[in-house]
Amino acid sequence: MFEHPNEIIWQERCDWINRELENAERGVHYASDHAVALFMDLSIAYCAGAWISVIVMSISVIDAHLRENETMDYKIGTAKLLKDYYEGNDIDWLRKLRNSYVHLDDKGPLEELDSYYKSQKQLEKHATKAIKMIVSALFQNPGV
Repeated sequence: MFEHPNEIIWQERCDWINRELENAERGVHYASDHAVALFMDLSIAYCAGAWISVIVMSISVIDAHLRENETMDYKIGTAKLLKDYYEGNDIDWLRKLRNSYVHLDDKGPLEELDSYYKSQKQLEKHATKAIKMIVSALFQNPGV
């Protein structure tokens, strides 16, 4: 049930994340220590194939980075923060997807065990998109 990826798959995923970071780097960027710590953990989850964990943590990484580097406002709600300060597309999609995993509603669980195993490719696609969105946020405004 809880099989981890072999070393080759793990390394391919790790190398992909590193390439995304390298390709996004332009100029000097100020990184939130909190966001970087969360991103490091999230990267391990991605390499392990823990797709829902990546999706759930992604909003926290972006939130921490934007709060510390864009607004210094620790009272603004996350939805408004993301809408006003994230410069990419689909942030509302990611926030709603994350919320669907975090908050159980009266419709029942978003994922049931059978569908969880059958939807791994789609979950991986969403997690990969989430990482790209994080990288975009981390490098959206170069400093001086």
